[in-house]
Amino acid sequence: MNKEIQFYKYQGTGNDFIITTELKNVTTEQIQFLCDRKYGIGADGLILMTKRDSPHFDMMYYNSDGTTSFCGNGSRCAVMHARYLGWIENECVFNSNDGEHRAEISGNEVRLQMHNVDMVLVEDNGYILHTGSPHYIAYTQEIDELDLIAAAHIIRYNDTFIETGINVNYLEPRNGVLYIRTYERGVEDETLSCGTGVTAAAIAHYLETESTQKRFTQKLQTRGGTLTVSFEKKATSFENIYLSGPAVLIFNGKIIL
Repeated sequence: MNKEIQFYKYQGTGNDFIITTELKNVTTEQIQFLCDRKYGIGADGLILMTKRDSPHFDMMYYNSDGTTSFCGNGSRCAVMHARYLGWIENECVFNSNDGEHRAEISGNEVRLQMHNVDMVLVEDNGYILHTGSPHYIAYTQEIDELDLIAAAHIIRYNDTFIETGINVNYLEPRNGVLYIRTYERGVEDETLSCGTGVTAAAIAHYLETESTQKRFTQKLQTRGGTLTVSFEKKATSFENIYLSGPAVLIFNGKIIL
């Protein structure tokens, strides 16, 4: 391609992303190059943004291996970048990989509305649900000492999930806070944070604790920082789900692609 493009590097609780408005299409090889931490810029994923009138913008998210999915933290960073570009003020509607979302900015935090969840599979050892990306949720003790890669590979690469992939999350409740570690498909490694993962974890924890609250808020501690998930429990679904946390511009630059 041999074209110089402007990019911006963002992070949302340590989940880091390359954002650009100068590309419409990319190849798998280009995505892998840009996200490579030795030969490229380095990131968990790439976000391509396009300005619109209604909704305000489109964003397409790519994992570092070139696969696509919805990304909660990436979406929050895209919203912050849209304000940086002057596309929005403090509220917006945008299209992403899984459809339309709403978001609002307060200070350095973005509050993102997720899609409703109406199906949660309960297994002997965990929960399976889709919050824009598929997640497996399980509990553990001494989470900081857990060999996450080894534990996650047993689930991620079993016969059920090896083809389509699944994100694997382990939780440990401490004093009302959920500590969480996530292995992400598409990155195929532990990330410091995962927005769809903490959303799935909050819903799973609601079920695990047999809560009867109609409105529920959960604070979650990732390795990269703190996120908050809130939602309303309806008869057969979880609705008005919001993911809230910081989104920070780290640096910008140009790269030859």
